[in-house]
Amino acid sequence: MAKNPVPDHVPPEMVRDFSLFTSPGMSPTPNGDPHAAVACVHAGPPIFYSPLNTRDGRGTWVITRASDQRRVLQDTETFSSHRNIFASALGESWPMIPLELDPPSHGAFRSLLNPLLSPKRVSVLEPAVRERAIRLIDGIAASGTSCDVMKDFAFPFTVHIFLHLLGLPDDRIDTFVGWARDLLHGDDTKRPPAARTIVSFIDELAAARREDLVDDFMTFIVQAQVEGRRLTKQEVRGVGVLVFVAGLDTVAAAIGFDLAYLARNLKDQELLRSEPNRIVLAAEELLRAYPTVQLIRVATKDIDFEGAPIRKGDYVSCATMIANRDPTEFECPNTVDLAREDNRHATFGYGPHRCLGSHLARREIVIGLEEWLSRIPAFRIKNGTAPITSGGHVFGIENLILDWS
Repeated sequence: MAKNPVPDHVPPEMVRDFSLFTSPGMSPTPNGDPHAAVACVHAGPPIFYSPLNTRDGRGTWVITRASDQRRVLQDTETFSSHRNIFASALGESWPMIPLELDPPSHGAFRSLLNPLLSPKRVSVLEPAVRERAIRLIDGIAASGTSCDVMKDFAFPFTVHIFLHLLGLPDDRIDTFVGWARDLLHGDDTKRPPAARTIVSFIDELAAARREDLVDDFMTFIVQAQVEGRRLTKQEVRGVGVLVFVAGLDTVAAAIGFDLAYLARNLKDQELLRSEPNRIVLAAEELLRAYPTVQLIRVATKDIDFEGAPIRKGDYVSCATMIANRDPTEFECPNTVDLAREDNRHATFGYGPHRCLGSHLARREIVIGLEEWLSRIPAFRIKNGTAPITSGGHVFGIENLILDWS
């Protein structure tokens, strides 16, 4: 990874040797704990400059306090969400929509898409989500006493739901997961081809739906109107790519981290199995402890923020995994307390860009835990195996071999 120089306006005393990509515990590590590794920043200042904290080697200001992250994420006039993070891999500049749009244009697209993933819509989807979880877990239980949770459950479960939402068949799950893995966790060689492949797929799907309308998400998008006009082809692409990327990786990773925790903590596992009514509350704590996404904003003007001279164009990192371990926000933040209440975690972000798919993601995680714990007896990480975890813009877990023999 190329390293860009520290800008002249950054005081040397505000630079810290920290990165979500290169710090200890961030590269793929057997039995790693990247969330605990990043919590070390709370021993330092509330804001510092990290010279190597993006995939392309750019530095960012790192906000460590949850309250300060909320200030940044709410202030869309000073901190823009427009980064073209996906398109930049192709040398292009179109936004993923609505994530990379700022108000007021953001609001029009958000209003268009909100009903598709509202609590009411998620309740309609829930029977199909639960049926899919049950079918997968029953198949795993019938086939033996061990499995790779990521390969056999987490990805097939969450990707199926995404495919169902888009109106696509299941037979390309492995292909789509491979594209997402190369895009989100691949190196500079794998990432651009994966981005081009995903763009081509979305463009072709949109073209097919314009020719043959069906009852699915992409048909809705190609027919939708914003401010009295149809979406442009680039806007359709921006929406489609965001749904594709968001639906393939993050929820599966969350389920993987959650089951890895329960595999290592048998008392908590038994508690939830014997008292399943606790799972909804416990899922919030697991969301707090194991978030997966770093949010980055771009300063639109010069500003002094908590003593830091942020200048127009600077990147500002609001890493959810840092906010969720803030000791000024959470008592004993590095302890997983499944009975924790008033859990104001930052896992789905904050402000107008709060995750559009949060309601569906929550239900997927709760249903996944409910059905797994009701169908699989006491499980542990299989002897001789080690889950491989990693940091980055999106934290991940590659494998999780569980055993209940």
